[in-house]
Amino acid sequence: MLTRTLLFLAVSITTTPLLADTVWLKNGDKITGTIKLFDGGKLLIETSYGGAIPVDWKQVKTLESDQQLMVKQDQYQGEIAKSLKASDDGKVTLTNGEAPKTVELASIQQILKPKPVITDLVWKGNVDLAMDFQKAENDTDDYNLAFKTSARHGQWRHNAKGDYNRETQDDVVSTDNWSAEYSIDRFLTEKFFWDGRISYKRDKVEDLSRQRVVGTGPGYQFWDDELGAFKLGALLNRTDYEFSNGGKENFYSVAGTWDYNRFLIGKKVEFFTNGELGKPLSNVADYALDAEVGLRYKVTDWASLNLKAEKNVISGSDDGDLDKTRYTAGFGVTW
Repeated sequence: MLTRTLLFLAVSITTTPLLADTVWLKNGDKITGTIKLFDGGKLLIETSYGGAIPVDWKQVKTLESDQQLMVKQDQYQGEIAKSLKASDDGKVTLTNGEAPKTVELASIQQILKPKPVITDLVWKGNVDLAMDFQKAENDTDDYNLAFKTSARHGQWRHNAKGDYNRETQDDVVSTDNWSAEYSIDRFLTEKFFWDGRISYKRDKVEDLSRQRVVGTGPGYQFWDDELGAFKLGALLNRTDYEFSNGGKENFYSVAGTWDYNRFLIGKKVEFFTNGELGKPLSNVADYALDAEVGLRYKVTDWASLNLKAEKNVISGSDDGDLDKTRYTAGFGVTW
C-alpha cells in the first residue's frame, strides 16, 4: 500500500504542470511564462524558451496570473490583486479577496510586482566600464570605471559608489582621478529617512587635488519599485579642500541631492541621473556641482551598454576653479 501511495505521488508531481502566467493574443497565439511588468505599452513576460519577451499591449486579448501584482489605472494609485483571471476580449478580472473586479485592458497604465517598503534584504547595483584607444597622429588611451550599489536591510540602507578616470595623450597624462562615497540611510517612516555620508576625491592633474566631505541631513523616497526609484535629500556638509600649490580651505555648506532612475520600453532601456548641488556658507566658492546623466540598454538580464555624461564644477574659488565635462560609452554589469 505504501509503495502504491509513493508511486502515485511521484506520478502526480511529475505530471502536474508548473504554475505559469498566460497571455492570450488577438491573433490566437498564447504565451506562457512569468509576467514581469507592463509599462510604456509593453508587457514583459519571462519565458523558459525565449527569455524576456516584450508584447505590444494592444495585441493582448486577455491574461491570467497567480502572482500578486499591482495594477495601476492611473499614474498615482494602484490596486494590489492576489491574482489575475482571464475574462472577455479586452478585459481582465482582478481578484483580491473581495468581490472580483473586471476592468478594461485599455484602462490599465501599469502592472508591476508590489515591492514592500521594508524588506529583509534588497541588494542592487551596477558596474560600468568604458575604454577608448586611438592610434593616429596623436595616440590616446582613455579609461573609465564606475560602480554603484545599495543594500537595504530593515530600516537601514547602505549606499556606495566610486569611479576611476585616466586619459593619456602621447604618453602625457591629461586626466587621472578617482572618487569614493559611502552613505547610510535610516528610514524614520515609509518615505522619510535620515542620511549620513562621507566622500573623498583625489585628482593628480587638476589644481584642486583633494576633496573630503562629511554630511548629514533628511531625505524623502518618492518611490522604489520594479520600474525605478527616485529620492531627494538635503545635507549640511563639512568640506575640506587641498590644492596642488599647498593651499587648504575648509568650510560648511548646504546641498541638495537627487538620485533618479527609470526603466522604459519593457525594462530594456534605463534612464538615470544623480548628483549634488552645494552652496558654501562662506565666500570660499560660489557653488559646487557634481552630477551625471545617462542611458543603459540591457543586452541580457545582467549585461548592458551605457552612455554617460558627467559634470564636475567648482566655481568662484580663489585657489582655482574646476569645470570638467566627460562623456563615456561602454558596457557594464547590472544586478
